[in-house]
Amino acid sequence: MKTKPTTRPMTKSPRRLAREALRLAQEALPAYSCPTSRHDYTQAQLFAILALKTFLKTDYRGVAAVLADFPELRADLGLAKVPHYSTLCYAEQRLLKKGGSASSSAGRSAAPGCAA
Repeated sequence: MKTKPTTRPMTKSPRRLAREALRLAQEALPAYSCPTSRHDYTQAQLFAILALKTFLKTDYRGVAAVLADFPELRADLGLAKVPHYSTLCYAEQRLLKKGGSASSSAGRSAAPGCAA
């Protein structure tokens, strides 16, 4: 008798997911996408927030509201303040464009790609 494989999430805890996503992103991504950016949030923090957005099945404004409502979650991610939803949108576009490659921006000029 064949059994159907079940897919279960690794965790049901948003905080655990956010911490693990942050840890993995810190290993894989450079801290900042642009040397002249404001450096308010690291790419790892933004990646973890975007992972949380997907986990919670919400939009950019929704995940920003969750972060605003839960100081423990902000503390887990090392956030002094909640990013604006547009920052998350731009970060997602940038991270998807790079495909997770840390070296893809090495040959470009720093000024044009520094919107965030």
